[in-house]
Amino acid sequence: MRRLRLPILSALVSLISGAFCVIEADEGMWVFDNLPLGQLKSKYGFEPSREWIERLRTSAVRFNNGGSGSFVSADGLVMTNHHVGADTLQKLSTKEKDIYKTGFLARSRAEEIKAPDLELNVLVSIKDVSEDVMGAVKPGSSDADALTAKQARIAEIEKAAGAANGMRNDVVTLYQGGRYALYTYKKYTDVRLVFAPEFDIAFFGGDPDNFEYPRYCLDVCFFRVYEDGKPAKPAHYLPWSPEGTKEGDLTFVAGHPGRTSRLFTVDHLKYLRDTSLPFLLDFLKDRETFLLAYGKKGPEEARQSKEDLFSYQNSLKARTGGYQGLKTPAFMAAKEAKEKALRDWVAADGAKKDAYGDAWEKIAAAEKVAAQSLISYNFVERGLGLESQLFTIARTLVRHAAETRKPNAERLREFRESAMESLRHSLFSDAPIYPEFEQAKLAHALEYWMAKAPEDPSLKIALAGKSPAERAAELVKGTKVGDVAERKKLAEMTPEQIAASDDPMIKLAVAVDDAARKVRKQREDSVEAVETANYARIAKAVFEQQGDKVYPDATFTLRLAYGPVKGFTETDGRKIPPYTTMGGSFAHEQAHEAKEPYTLPKSWHDAKTSGRLKLQTPFNFISTADIIGGNSGSPVVDTQGRVVGLIFDGNIHSLILDYGYDDTLARAVSVDARAIVEALRSIYDAGFLADELLSGK
Repeated sequence: MRRLRLPILSALVSLISGAFCVIEADEGMWVFDNLPLGQLKSKYGFEPSREWIERLRTSAVRFNNGGSGSFVSADGLVMTNHHVGADTLQKLSTKEKDIYKTGFLARSRAEEIKAPDLELNVLVSIKDVSEDVMGAVKPGSSDADALTAKQARIAEIEKAAGAANGMRNDVVTLYQGGRYALYTYKKYTDVRLVFAPEFDIAFFGGDPDNFEYPRYCLDVCFFRVYEDGKPAKPAHYLPWSPEGTKEGDLTFVAGHPGRTSRLFTVDHLKYLRDTSLPFLLDFLKDRETFLLAYGKKGPEEARQSKEDLFSYQNSLKARTGGYQGLKTPAFMAAKEAKEKALRDWVAADGAKKDAYGDAWEKIAAAEKVAAQSLISYNFVERGLGLESQLFTIARTLVRHAAETRKPNAERLREFRESAMESLRHSLFSDAPIYPEFEQAKLAHALEYWMAKAPEDPSLKIALAGKSPAERAAELVKGTKVGDVAERKKLAEMTPEQIAASDDPMIKLAVAVDDAARKVRKQREDSVEAVETANYARIAKAVFEQQGDKVYPDATFTLRLAYGPVKGFTETDGRKIPPYTTMGGSFAHEQAHEAKEPYTLPKSWHDAKTSGRLKLQTPFNFISTADIIGGNSGSPVVDTQGRVVGLIFDGNIHSLILDYGYDDTLARAVSVDARAIVEALRSIYDAGFLADELLSGK
């Protein structure tokens, strides 16, 4: 694994802000109701029309498993990454037919396979509800009471909106509590698999090439959305560009970046650097080691654990890069200088000092509480010590019984009425669960918990006097929650009936629930409430200073990023061109002696040998667009709003983008639209699908 080097981070120093981002270069994950239209016009001479913006916004799709996508035909065809679709590919695979590995193509609509639990969301509208939410807080309220009041009001807003429009409605926190917006989504749950290439080309180069460039990956997957049993007819879809891009062309990315921490205070970043990230990295390394060992037991074990393994490896590499950035003195010094400038501006005015002056110290105090509760919060409430789909299901059922009998405004956020339809869609999924794998995961998680917190009272409850292996076997073999019919029965039970259940996994979820709720409540009251209240104060200071020319941190909501197609010069002086070619993938294979994970599928070699494959077709390309995890599957469009690519990764230098932006070395990596069409026609005999992309029909 390569590590970020000091010259990389030094290049960031002049661009990183300590509190909010003063925009330079092509920075920003912009909300669609506050786009940087002036910057685009002044720098690029491009002024998107209202129709251009509307089409892009309503064509973008959010996957409930953490990725992005887009409508690319009038018949509900959705494009995303293979690795975004991987969870579904895994669930649709069997020991006898592993489509995650071998790929899939539906040659007719009748052959398209329904995903067991996918939900796609399309943003319909955005409404500022900041005054409504903040107005729920009574003067003089504590931070904890203020957060409770806001959450109750948010639940009311979401419920009322749902009753009025029948859609999914989420109140989104922006600027860490500085503003609130109601996002209304059209929801699709009948989603069917259309095409996926072989794993070996979708993730060509594997973990060694992950976050690297040059790349040679066909990381693409197509689904089709259905309504009332027929292909959906979306309001808009993105047309396809047959000619693609050239170096220097301006491109746009519409997607759903997950979480960034660019607006965090210095003390908050130090908490991440010194406490939270070391804990997370140790956990990720531990799980990677376990999954590698489990996969070596046999081909079926490798198949069952493959998606989990790549997910953990990806997270480990990404978080390691961010951690190295936070450990670099030059990076933190730049953060400190920017924060000091804002605080000095506040301190220079008596009224501003009274209104905002101690916000930074209060956040620092909250992070000390977060550090104290880190172990118990993660092992008990987040369930890292009880890692099993079966335990997650059991806990959801236990809390479902309790929460659904409370007034909507008093429920845990994931059980609000606005979220219930999506929650039940996932809860009652018939996706396969593998008992042997669940037992192994749970036993290992309990062992890890014992090593990290041997005196934790909840651990002793979980073990019930047995070894981790014995307890995991007892729980997994004895539970019935793997059966969907049983889940539906349990979901109808009262809290008293649930508590009386003799199912061992349900009994465990009940037994640790009080402790889990307690640590969650402590974190909400003493950490999240304080952060929300005081980041809102800092936000007000920044708005006074800069107006609305700042963008909020990523929140897995729809954002627009932009930047030209552009190569870069490595720190060792190598010039990295912006494009690779499909022919280059064969040279890359040979450079690694065709050893895994550098083995191209037979279909690719056959297409090359036959002469069908146009080897000079651009394959992957890079741009300066500002992206982060969650953007995977985002469409890349040109100034005409046509698809020219598909985001699937960032380079190694982009791993610092959680905490600050740089376009000197950081790049977004995309599959070229021309390669997708060429592969469909020349490799997969799927010209009908290429025709649908190019014609939109």
